[in-house]
Amino acid sequence: MAVSANRLELLQIADAVAREKVIDRKIVLAAMEDAIQKAARSRYGSETEVRAEINPKTGEIKLQRLLEVVEDFENPATQIPLSDARLRNPDAQVGDWIGEPLPPMDFGRIAAQSAKQVIVQKVREAERDRQYDEFKDRIGEIVNGTVKRIEYGNVIVDLGRGEAIIRRDELIPREAFRNADRVRAYVYDVRREQRGPQIFLSRTHPQFMAKLFAQEVPEIYDGIIEVKSVARDPGSRAKIAVISRDSSIDPVGACVGMRGSRVQAVVQELQGEKIDIIPWSNDPATFIVNALQPAEVSKVVLDEDAGRIEVVVPDDQLSLAIGRRGQNVRLASQLTGWDIDIMTEAEESERRQKEFAERTKLFMDALDVDEVVAQLLATEGFSSVEEIAYVGADEIARIEGFDEETAEEIQARANSWLDALEAEQDEERKKLGVEDALREVPGVTTAMMVALGKDGIKTVEDLAGCATDDLVGWSERKNGETEKHTGSLDGIDLSRAEAENIIMAARVAAGWIEAPVAEAADDEDAVEDEAERVEH
Repeated sequence: MAVSANRLELLQIADAVAREKVIDRKIVLAAMEDAIQKAARSRYGSETEVRAEINPKTGEIKLQRLLEVVEDFENPATQIPLSDARLRNPDAQVGDWIGEPLPPMDFGRIAAQSAKQVIVQKVREAERDRQYDEFKDRIGEIVNGTVKRIEYGNVIVDLGRGEAIIRRDELIPREAFRNADRVRAYVYDVRREQRGPQIFLSRTHPQFMAKLFAQEVPEIYDGIIEVKSVARDPGSRAKIAVISRDSSIDPVGACVGMRGSRVQAVVQELQGEKIDIIPWSNDPATFIVNALQPAEVSKVVLDEDAGRIEVVVPDDQLSLAIGRRGQNVRLASQLTGWDIDIMTEAEESERRQKEFAERTKLFMDALDVDEVVAQLLATEGFSSVEEIAYVGADEIARIEGFDEETAEEIQARANSWLDALEAEQDEERKKLGVEDALREVPGVTTAMMVALGKDGIKTVEDLAGCATDDLVGWSERKNGETEKHTGSLDGIDLSRAEAENIIMAARVAAGWIEAPVAEAADDEDAVEDEAERVEH
C-alpha cells in the first residue's frame, strides 16, 4: 500500500516536534489526534462524539463517530438503538459504544488554526511534565547554566533542557551577571505551577557550599569525610563542620588541600567568601569551642533543657569571639544549633558574686540566721531552702563551725519557712479558683497550681488538655535566631519528661485514658498463683 506525501509529512512533523521538545513521539501523535477530533466536531456538530486515529507507521487518519447503544432511541447523532447495534455486533449491550466510520475531511483555515492551537498546547503541557519529572529528582544538586536574561534583579538561567530562576535574594551580594555568562547554582526547589514548572536556584544556600566542597574534595565525594553542618553569611564569611570516618585522614587538612588549593577554588566561586573549616565533635562543648575559632574559650556551661550554652572568654578575646556585628557568634550558633551567650571572665565573676549575694540574702531572710551562717551555706553549694530542708542533717553538720544541734535547728527553720510559704501559696491558689482535685495529680505542687491558675488552668480537665509545650514552653529558630516562648510553669524547675508525666497523670485522673498496667507485677502475681495451684 502506497503512502501519500501528506501522510509522510504528518509523521515527519511528529518526529521533528518530538526531537525538538525532547518528548515521546506518541504524545505528539496523540495531540494531533485531539486536534483532528476538535476540527471534526466543528464540522459534524459539537455534541457528536468523534474519535480520530493516526496510524503511527503509515500516517493514515481514520475518523469514527461513536454512538451509544440505548433502548430508548432519541438522538441519532449520539445514539443507536440496541436492535441496529446488534446487526453490526451481535454481542452489543446497552451502554456500549459502536464506531461508525466518517469520510475523510479537508481542514479549512479556521479548523487548521484551531488544530494548531490544540497541538501547541498539548506539546507544551508534555514538555512541562518532562521538565518537572527531570528536575524534581535533581533537588540538592549543583547545575550549570547560561544567563538568558535579567528581570528586576532576578537572573533567568538557561539549563539547556529547562529554564530556571535565581531570585535576587538568592544571589551573593555585590555579584552581577550579564547575558551569556556561565553560572553555577544549587537547585533548592522545583514546583509545578500554572505557567509551568518553576526551577528555583540559589547561590546563598548553605548546601551550595557543601556541594562545592564535594566537587573539590574527593574524600567528601567518596564518603570518607562527611560535612556535618554549614553556616553562611553569603559573600562575607562561612563556617563548615567536617568529620572523618578514617582516623588516618585529617578532615580539615583534606578540605584545605595542598597550599589551600581546594578551599581557594570554593572561595573564588563564592566571590571571596572567607571560610572557617571546623572539626566536628559529638561533644557539644568541644564542638562549640571549635566553632568559635579563632577566639580562645576559658569555660563552657551547658543548659541542655533550655538549649543554651554560656561561653566564658578572656577579656581581650571578647570582640574576636563576637566578631564584626556579631558575625562570628551568630555563625557558630547556626553551625552548632545552640544559643550561645558570650561573656568575659570579669562578667562571669560579677554574676557569680551577684548569685552568691542573692542566695545569702534568701537564707538570711528564710532561716533567720546571720550573714556568716548564710554565706557558709551558700559556699557549700546550697541554692534553695528546699535543698537545706530535705538534705541529710549530717551534710549540714559537716560544714566547718556547725554541729548536729545547729544542723537540726537550721533544718527546722527551713521546714517552718516552707510550711508558711505553702500556706500562703495555697491561699492564693484558692483565690484563683484552682480546684482541690488538681493537687491529687502526681507531680503537681502548690506552687505549680498557683502558676497554672494564673494561666487559666484550674481543673484536672484543663491540665489534661495541655501539651508539654504549654507547660514548659518551646523554642523555634527564625532567620538563624532562636525565639523562646514561655509556658505556664516557666520559672519552675521542671523538665519536659516530668511535664509530660504530669499531663498523662491528669488524663488518667480525668478518665480520658486508662492507667498503664504494671506488667512486671502482674507477671509475678501470675507465677505465684500458678505455683500455689501446682502445690494444691
